[in-house]
Amino acid sequence: MSKIQEFLRYNRQTMLREIGDAGQEKLKKAKVLVIGAGGLGCPILQYISTAGVGTIGIVDFDKIEIHNLHRQILYTENQVGQPKATSAKSVLESFNPLITVTAFEEKLTIENAKRLIEAFDIVVDGSDNFATRYLVNDTCVTLGKTLVYGSILKFEGQLAVFNHNGSKNLRDLFPEPPNPKDVPNCNLNGVLGTLPGIIGTMMAHETLKLILELPTLKNELVHFNTLAWRFNKLKF
Repeated sequence: MSKIQEFLRYNRQTMLREIGDAGQEKLKKAKVLVIGAGGLGCPILQYISTAGVGTIGIVDFDKIEIHNLHRQILYTENQVGQPKATSAKSVLESFNPLITVTAFEEKLTIENAKRLIEAFDIVVDGSDNFATRYLVNDTCVTLGKTLVYGSILKFEGQLAVFNHNGSKNLRDLFPEPPNPKDVPNCNLNGVLGTLPGIIGTMMAHETLKLILELPTLKNELVHFNTLAWRFNKLKF
């Protein structure tokens, strides 16, 4: 693609003085790994890819199911039964042919976490369980990787940036994961389809700001109640 076409694709964001051509080059050189290509992962992947993040990895071992479609916006009914990671890769490449996308069709485990994470600059955690969240956090701490964290339930979502330039990590906020029996989840409690879109877009926004070296969350947890439109930022 010519420089003219690249300019036309990105010029609405490079017009911002905080970004410009230099910022776009930072996005192009950035390497971001997204854990999970589900409700949060779909909007994260959509926006970082169209913004021009040059290298994107997707970790997800799951397959598309019909009940995913009300919130997992990268997929269609024709893709039910197909792997999420490879399906998402195909969609992102159609969105933006300038980027490189790698699909890791495997479950994140203690055995493979270091191998999957170490080649990327920033990790964005769109997983839906505490075991994976703590594994991602601990691996990022070990490898010195910045982590963008988000979670959702019903009408509420959370957002934080961990382990960035000496900032705190998930265990500084919540030292140990809760008992799985005590943790509600979307499978049992439900979620309105727009909520992961809202929180996932916020996570993508924070990821882009990190790459562009703009002000980002530091030792702060954002809690967003979308039913009452209450937005709280808690320092830790």
